[in-house]
Amino acid sequence: MSTRDLKNHLLFEVATEVANRVGGIYSVLKSKAPITVAEYKDRYTLIGPLNYDSAAVEVEELPIKDPALQKTLDSMGQRGVKYMYGRWLIEGAPRVLLFDIHSVGHFLDEWKTDLWNISGIPAPSGDVETNNAILLGYITAWFLGELSFNEQEKAIIAHFHEWLAGVALPLCRKRKIDVTTIFTTHATLLGRYLCAGSVDFYNNLANFDVDAEAGKRGIYHRYCIERAAAHSCDVFTTVSLITAYESEHLLKRKPDGVLPNGLNVIKFQAVHEFQNLHALKKEKINEFIKGHFYGHYDFDLDNTLYFFIAGRYEYRNKGTDFFIESLARLNHRLKESGSKTTVVAFIIMPAATNSYTVETLKGQAVIKSLENTVKEVQNSIGHRLLEHCSRFHQHGKEIPTLDDLISPADRVLLKRRVFALKREGLPPIVTHNMKDDANDPILNQIRRVGLFNNPSDRVKIIFHPEFLNANNPILPLDYDEFVRGCHLGVFPSYYEPWGYTPAECTVMGVPSITTNLSGFGGYMEDLIENSSDYGIYIVDRRMKSVDESINQLTDYLYEFTQKTRRQRINQRNRTERLSDLLDWKRMGLEYIKARNLSLRRAYPAQFEANNGELDEKLKIKISRPLSVPGSPRDRNNITTPGDLGTLQDATYQDDYFHLQEEFEEDGKNGGQYPLTLGGNPGK
Repeated sequence: MSTRDLKNHLLFEVATEVANRVGGIYSVLKSKAPITVAEYKDRYTLIGPLNYDSAAVEVEELPIKDPALQKTLDSMGQRGVKYMYGRWLIEGAPRVLLFDIHSVGHFLDEWKTDLWNISGIPAPSGDVETNNAILLGYITAWFLGELSFNEQEKAIIAHFHEWLAGVALPLCRKRKIDVTTIFTTHATLLGRYLCAGSVDFYNNLANFDVDAEAGKRGIYHRYCIERAAAHSCDVFTTVSLITAYESEHLLKRKPDGVLPNGLNVIKFQAVHEFQNLHALKKEKINEFIKGHFYGHYDFDLDNTLYFFIAGRYEYRNKGTDFFIESLARLNHRLKESGSKTTVVAFIIMPAATNSYTVETLKGQAVIKSLENTVKEVQNSIGHRLLEHCSRFHQHGKEIPTLDDLISPADRVLLKRRVFALKREGLPPIVTHNMKDDANDPILNQIRRVGLFNNPSDRVKIIFHPEFLNANNPILPLDYDEFVRGCHLGVFPSYYEPWGYTPAECTVMGVPSITTNLSGFGGYMEDLIENSSDYGIYIVDRRMKSVDESINQLTDYLYEFTQKTRRQRINQRNRTERLSDLLDWKRMGLEYIKARNLSLRRAYPAQFEANNGELDEKLKIKISRPLSVPGSPRDRNNITTPGDLGTLQDATYQDDYFHLQEEFEEDGKNGGQYPLTLGGNPGK
């Protein structure tokens, strides 16, 4: 490779979800943008496919000022490539370059043939998603090849997210394009498919015939793209240690490090207000509960706890089966102990529905009607009370009787509203009419364990098969508002490469339950001693049997129900203090290390020559937080976060350049596993 300016290198991140919300990578890119833009300014650009509908509202077009970029895009435009260059309208306002992949659709067959010839990757004609991945991959490689020719001064780093953006990686390697590459897998294709079935995944990782398993599931061609991307990049990373372990066996390359997902904590911060927000949002949920349970509203809302699980409808992967079974066991324990506490458990997962059920809408309507009538009667009573007291000298009665205040018409109206609350059946367990009620896994398990919202049940259950938003006619709350109003998030996932849902709970001061098979759970377990004291309960789903894991989850739920209100408030305060551990200002350091390692591998001699100069630029410290005295302690007895930069520095070395390089020497996969980009844990 040629000599280039490593200090002022260009950074391109490639993903299918740039300015196009599809899944979790959109959230990663969007929340990470502010810190990346702060570091790179105009040298950072995101590349993705052009979706005209989303780009129309998310992207502001800008003129191209960089001569090399203009020359590159002009050259591609002359060959029929359509694109949009502009500013993504999010915090940080990063530059985006979106290619209309359909403008090069006529090259598809030619590119499929080329992909087969250079890498042996098949591409069936009927797979639209793979076809789009090939078009994006080839157009990205085309762009990087032209740009590296036109821009001879600065080094270029291209960071690819997921297999859908990964086709360009083997092309860059084969064409010897002068760029250095990083590939991050957020979840392996085969892992997600295997875990969706009844497979003992983690205990059999080393035994899977990966080609045969991918072939049986009809995803062999996609698997080939993902594996080729992992082997063609300069630096291969995953989002968690559990995914790194999975990738080593399924993709046959040991990752160079872990790039955990962070959050833009400022977005969620409420400082001292978060306890007040909990009370306000809980009152909104209380209003829904009064309507949903009308006629059977015989429990005390002041002694009611709200638990919830939320996410994609992946019944087994997300641990919904565990959650429902543990609720049944919790219900039994609470009844056996004579507890007066009521638990209302929400399941928020989108499924195929027709409409809201009549019962659900009626419940909210009758309680709203009662509420309006009570307000009218209150106003009437207020007027009569004022009139009575102000004319005391005429009638001589200081205090009016109830008959003086409530008129016969008011009594009739109130009776009619109260009689409307009578109900024949039990409150529904689902808020919508399901398209396939009889075969829905969640409903079938609820039926199996017998949680039907009986008056005698201490655990009530509500399945809301639609994501929440403020325009919802029955529960008008956005998701983050709903989370703030709940007491506990429960996410006992079996397959969860990272896990944004418990992370979001943490920064909003809501305790959560996760597992050691989720990236978030493993991260917190390694980072914090006694994580349950800080509202992060971690269920062991790896070393325990299914029954033992469910019992452990039930124990955590029961223990939580025994806490006093004061104990729950204190725990929420401790949970919220963990926010700094999940901020991109901390997590982004791992991305800096990964980019650093890619430069070292691409330009080893030049990198060593510039080590000192680059070292000053890339060292970043996190400021000491205001709440240090209450911060948790890590397993090495170092107070976190903030007092020694990052935990990675404190544990290993205060040097981002002391990175693992065993993988490139003699083709060996040396080094201690699990690996980080922070140096050798054994030192």
